[in-house]
Amino acid sequence: MHLAFIARRLDAYERLIRLDKPIGTLLLLWPTLWALWLAADGRPPAGVVVIFVVGTLLMRSAGCAVNDFADRDFDPHVKRTRGRPLAAREIEPWEALLVAAILAAGAFGLVLYLNRFALSLSVVAVAIAVTYPFSKRVFFLPQLYLGIAFGFGIPMAYAAVADRLPPECWLLLAANVCYSFAYDTEYAMVDRDDDERIGIRTSALTLGRWDVGAVMSSYALMLALLAGLGLARGLAWPYYAGLGVAAAMMIYHWRLIRDRSREGCFRAFRHNNWVGGAIFAGIVAAFAFA
Repeated sequence: MHLAFIARRLDAYERLIRLDKPIGTLLLLWPTLWALWLAADGRPPAGVVVIFVVGTLLMRSAGCAVNDFADRDFDPHVKRTRGRPLAAREIEPWEALLVAAILAAGAFGLVLYLNRFALSLSVVAVAIAVTYPFSKRVFFLPQLYLGIAFGFGIPMAYAAVADRLPPECWLLLAANVCYSFAYDTEYAMVDRDDDERIGIRTSALTLGRWDVGAVMSSYALMLALLAGLGLARGLAWPYYAGLGVAAAMMIYHWRLIRDRSREGCFRAFRHNNWVGGAIFAGIVAAFAFA
């Protein structure tokens, strides 16, 4: 009985931090890898890459625990989230906060191996990550805030590798805000009915019938910003090939979300992992051909 209890607890903690759903970690990781490769001209130190990959996993997991703590009274009323450990009362709220604190401490321990500039930015990153879950109470477009939270690995990467934040860093962050706004609006479209009923604010509700157009416009602006960055850096043709593949995927997403079905919107959201991967492949190949 004791071992069975421990097994159930571990399973609940695993689902709390979404180890069974790596899509969020990947969406957080791709822009960070873009920045590491660009900041280091295609040759980032292996140790720094490892720190950012592991740190991304830890901070995303901590963010999930904080998010579920913030939404513990809302999630039971949403079809997609009612099975989460806190919503199902499998664990207590204090346990979620303890798990988040342990994971965040682990991530901070990794940042101590980076330079002072990256260390100072990590404090800002934690503040943004902790406050994002509560933005849905007061902000009509919390997906924009998510874009900053999910993209803050970009300035941290430039700080760690180049010890500065050049204009291209902010251009890349702006592109990621557009990227995050697009895929998280698709995600919000899945829960539109439930969110409206319980009073959660999302871009899908705020935009109404303009939601699909806003998603596609965000994708287009993202590609334009990334293309401009490539021109400014003089990146080789594989970079633009990666953007072209990403653009084709975005057209596929339009076909999935245009009728606003839950299934189609969720498939489009999950497929964004491949968008980020295609852009990263283009960046890596561009430096290989340089």
